[in-house]
Amino acid sequence: MYNRCSSSFVPFAICLLVFTTISAHRVAPRPGSPSPQRPLGYWKAKWIGHPTAPGNDFGVYHFRKTIDLAEKPSSFFIHISADNRYRLFVNARSVATGPARSDLANWNYETIDIAGYLQKGTNTLAATVWNFGEFSAYAQMSYRTAFIVQGDSAAEEIVNTNSTWKVMEDSAYSPFPLDKAAMHTYMVTTDGERMDGNKYAWGFEQPGFDDSKWLRARQLGYPAKSRGYGTDGNWMLVPSSIPLMEETAQRLARLRRSPFPVDPEFVNGKSPLLIPAHSKILLLLDDSTLTNAYPRLNLSGGRQAEITLTYAEALVNAKGQKGNRDEIENKSILGLQDRFIMEGGDHRIYSPLHFRTYRYLQLEIVTQEEPLVINDIYGIFTGYPFKENASFHTEDSSLQKIWAIGWHTARLCAAETYFDCPYYEQLQYVGDTRIQAMISLYVSGDDRLMRKAIMDIDHSRIPDGLTQSRYPSRDMQVIPTFSLWWVCMIHDYWLNRKDDAFIQSFSEGIQNVLNWYEKRIAPNGILGKLEWWPFVDWSWSLDRLENAGGVPPGGCSGGSSIITLQFAYSLQRAAQLFKYLGKSQLAARYETLAASLTSHTIKLCWDNNKNLLADRPDKKSFSQHANILAVLTDAVSAEQQKKIIQKIISDTTITPCTYYFKFYLFEALKKVKLGDEFLDQLGPWKKMMDIGLSTFAENPEPTRSDCHAWSASPVYELLSTVCGISSMAPGFSQVKIEPYLGALNHVQGSVPHPKGEIQVNLDKIGESIQAEILLPEGVTGSFSWKGKVVALKSGKQRVQL
Repeated sequence: MYNRCSSSFVPFAICLLVFTTISAHRVAPRPGSPSPQRPLGYWKAKWIGHPTAPGNDFGVYHFRKTIDLAEKPSSFFIHISADNRYRLFVNARSVATGPARSDLANWNYETIDIAGYLQKGTNTLAATVWNFGEFSAYAQMSYRTAFIVQGDSAAEEIVNTNSTWKVMEDSAYSPFPLDKAAMHTYMVTTDGERMDGNKYAWGFEQPGFDDSKWLRARQLGYPAKSRGYGTDGNWMLVPSSIPLMEETAQRLARLRRSPFPVDPEFVNGKSPLLIPAHSKILLLLDDSTLTNAYPRLNLSGGRQAEITLTYAEALVNAKGQKGNRDEIENKSILGLQDRFIMEGGDHRIYSPLHFRTYRYLQLEIVTQEEPLVINDIYGIFTGYPFKENASFHTEDSSLQKIWAIGWHTARLCAAETYFDCPYYEQLQYVGDTRIQAMISLYVSGDDRLMRKAIMDIDHSRIPDGLTQSRYPSRDMQVIPTFSLWWVCMIHDYWLNRKDDAFIQSFSEGIQNVLNWYEKRIAPNGILGKLEWWPFVDWSWSLDRLENAGGVPPGGCSGGSSIITLQFAYSLQRAAQLFKYLGKSQLAARYETLAASLTSHTIKLCWDNNKNLLADRPDKKSFSQHANILAVLTDAVSAEQQKKIIQKIISDTTITPCTYYFKFYLFEALKKVKLGDEFLDQLGPWKKMMDIGLSTFAENPEPTRSDCHAWSASPVYELLSTVCGISSMAPGFSQVKIEPYLGALNHVQGSVPHPKGEIQVNLDKIGESIQAEILLPEGVTGSFSWKGKVVALKSGKQRVQL
């Protein structure tokens, strides 16, 4: 990423200022700073809003408070939140945006030390707070527009929100809705915004701004309180469990289209672009890779000029097809848009309130009586601040590219929650999230977003015991199979982190999910009719009998071997959890139930002619999915398992997995000691790279989303299959290293561990292997190679087999 900042850029206010590195504007508690005392019970600060504006309609508001300090403080902690969103400024510098998305029963607030932005004497706190109402993303839940700041101690309570704060409604903003019919797809992210610079309160965040005509903020009638207090609810405040999002300046790569020659240095911010008066032009910029960013324009002059920004993952031809993502000939852009109207000022900074996802960014510029100067244009990348703490190196350059693209995909699908995709939905689906979380653990070692995801989904539970398929979301959707993956996510966390209290807290929720399924076992011993949307994989298109895409035969009507075995798979993992937690009777019951389900499934659905498991008892259809789960659940004997996997990866007559479910195919390969086949399964990922994708897509072509985290699973597999690193005991207390190098001769890899780092350096010589291994202090394990096993101790060691 390109980082750029200049002190000559005066912050003219529009939600984003010049950003340098993340440390420059993200103030975390410093070493030696006292730990902030988080507010408990009722807060002294008040929820505030505009005194006359409606609370649930589209609206953008600016708040201000000026304070005097006798000295520059060494620390100054505040707790801050808003509905829907806020961006905080201290003395004109952008400090934070939030709150982390959640629901009303678990409404997040951030705790921030703003001392680094304060000075002796007069200081101004300002915030933009917005609510897009019906134009909000589905992932955005809401009660009404409101804002709150609470000082941590008595000395810091000078900033508490109450009627001493001032507020103005910014009429410059209005919705700029997406033409969803033209998009021909499901898109539920925040709609676009229109900002009229003639009406904007330029400089509102500056200490010297004249706010004499602003109104006193209205103290709302809802008491501010932490979760669990009070008789009635609105926002049940809880401390955010994740860090503030990264925001880092990045340059666009190049200008791909313009009606006249443009200096190449324009995209580097070194050559302003003059747009003559009475012009209508299109500029197409290419970031070269997909990104999540706040596009940022520095503009001068051009009174009443209109600039429309269109964002797209790829361009499309006349038939709506994307084709090679690098190609632009005979293609046009279609996507989400923002519009900005110039008021003629000098070096005005425009950036939308919400980040946008784009590889291609088109500017449609219409000038009136005055020419317009584009002084600069770039982006502010944003996302969860994951660090790439793992490594993978080998002689195959295509694998290095898969690693880089896969991690980039995972990063774009993670912010305040995990996303299925950043462009179309930004929703935290459990099926996607289980895979994303394992990538996060292995590559970054940061488990905070995984913990939040598990809790978010637990909070989504509906009365019949199932979790919702995606959460937070203001549009309820239930995919029963995703409730099972949530159970498996808890098992994943248990294997990789020592946190018994956290695991224990979900015991009842796990039982509720499994009880729902148990009630739906038919007299024949496998699952009968299922309600809601029993999605398994996009391998199955829309079926009138099943009423939705992604549902296998028997998914709704009953008799699905796939979903029955997924239930058994989840029961087996729940049994391990409950046995560990000392609930031996419940564990034994789940083991017995799982065995009954697998036995009945084989009895009803096994086909002796094909030597495969059918999708349902009529034995009219077969899939990789059913047979993968037969292996993962041990529904078939160990002798059969390897033969089944060999057959399904070569048999083209059965229903194949799409990118999503290949995660489970890869897990099955490891289980039956066929991990050397993994690298040969990466053809679809190489095809995506061949057609210019900079992230991995939702589905094979033609695909909707060019960036879908479930397709980043090869990143995890390069570490867990090729390098062979996995947990073999709860809390990652023991490490199993069983590498599968395939045709590779040399591999180096490392994985962050709660106690340090696991490192492997592998050299294959014929059928032998030489390994240099480092395990963290206090961690032991085993090394396996072609059936031979060697014990591993803590520290550095060499193994030759």
